[in-house]
Amino acid sequence: MADTVHSLIPRLHELLVTHLTQQASGANRVRDAFSSLAHAFLGAPQAVDVTAGLHDLVARATALGPDGAWLAAAGHASLAGMAVVRGEAERTLYHLDAAVTFGYNDCVAFHVGPVRPLHHDPRLRFVYERMRVSAADLDELYWLHQEMQIMSREAQNAAVDNIGRSDTGVSSLPAAPLPTREPDSPGVLATRIELAAVQTALQQAALKAEFQRSSGNTSLDLIDGGWDYGRVRRDAWHADELDARRERDAEARAFVERPGAGRLPGPCPPLGSIVYPVA
Repeated sequence: MADTVHSLIPRLHELLVTHLTQQASGANRVRDAFSSLAHAFLGAPQAVDVTAGLHDLVARATALGPDGAWLAAAGHASLAGMAVVRGEAERTLYHLDAAVTFGYNDCVAFHVGPVRPLHHDPRLRFVYERMRVSAADLDELYWLHQEMQIMSREAQNAAVDNIGRSDTGVSSLPAAPLPTREPDSPGVLATRIELAAVQTALQQAALKAEFQRSSGNTSLDLIDGGWDYGRVRRDAWHADELDARRERDAEARAFVERPGAGRLPGPCPPLGSIVYPVA
């Protein structure tokens, strides 16, 4: 079957989720809040060569011409992200340059911690200054990165809340809806997929942990039959309340376009001037 933009989007999402999961398993030496949480829940997944998969995706997206350019940009940006955490500066700069050539314009991503040491490199500055972004798209990019941090924090909070929970219910991890506005530049779509991958990976990790907890409680009851049914009911009610609150909070975090935000792409804010969002 011939490649299309719509057929390659799920492939990119799958590769990013796999990368996050493998990173969490310890296949990558970098360990952040998401990685530590997901490692505890997911364990070590079957190894997949994500780098090769991303190179293949870039080639297939490039073959689609202008329609697939933003997917090629996303692939290169992901390869740059993998390179920078390994300390491979030259490879990072190569892929960032290629990503921007294909239309990547996520200037917020250039301010994440691992990239900041490269800010002094004139080659990075040259790449950065080639990007163009509208005020409306910049608002969304900031929101997308902030939501990645919030989602990781919510996953950690949910894990803590479920410690010692005695019922057999299973709670999901709600996620804020992805923006549906028409962006002023297609590069924004790459970061939307990145957020979607973070959401999926964290939700999978949370569900696996929940099923393990639930089955463990069932096994304990079968072994000794010593369940405190009053406590079980209270824990279930409390969990339902927390689930409903998290669902409302996720819906309330939906991106809202700022009235009057400019739609004409222009230079990005100066390199180093953006404070990377926190949860």
